[in-house]
Amino acid sequence: MKQTNIEIKAKCFNPDNIRSILKSRKARYVGKDHQIDTYFKVNRGRLKLREGNIENNLIYYDREDKRGPKESNVLLFKTELDSSIKQILSTALGVFVVVEKEREIYFIDNIKFHIDSVRSLGSFIEIEAMAFNGMENKEELFKQCNFYLNLFNIPEKDLILKSYSDLLMRKNKCSDGI
Repeated sequence: MKQTNIEIKAKCFNPDNIRSILKSRKARYVGKDHQIDTYFKVNRGRLKLREGNIENNLIYYDREDKRGPKESNVLLFKTELDSSIKQILSTALGVFVVVEKEREIYFIDNIKFHIDSVRSLGSFIEIEAMAFNGMENKEELFKQCNFYLNLFNIPEKDLILKSYSDLLMRKNKCSDGI
């Protein structure tokens, strides 16, 4: 399945406040998922296998590394937990990094919210305005993302440019003295 997302990722210093706002807006709570994302070495974009209790997908995405809402072009393939795909991709491509997190998943219409606790990195909020069911108006998706960015009162300094994989690799290099 191919889809376009407009998304942001930011440090989250008050997850309870985000939960409260989502509850007041009648967000649908999907659940808490323990996820292991294995990122593979690829020449362009990012390829990861997500293994969780709720979500299990092979995900390829390409997006700019910039602050604020950004377009992400996503290819998604639903997988089964404990399939051989991880071994195949690890052998063929090599593993770049593994990211482990606890993720709370919420929805309001076409917008998906994640409150993440990422091992070795901390707490984050993600907002994904997703184009599906014929909705392809990127301008509207940007507006939706910005609306929640403002509603959650997320300052620009807390916005994250990169993926968790990049943040973890940078942290590991710094701690290794590289």
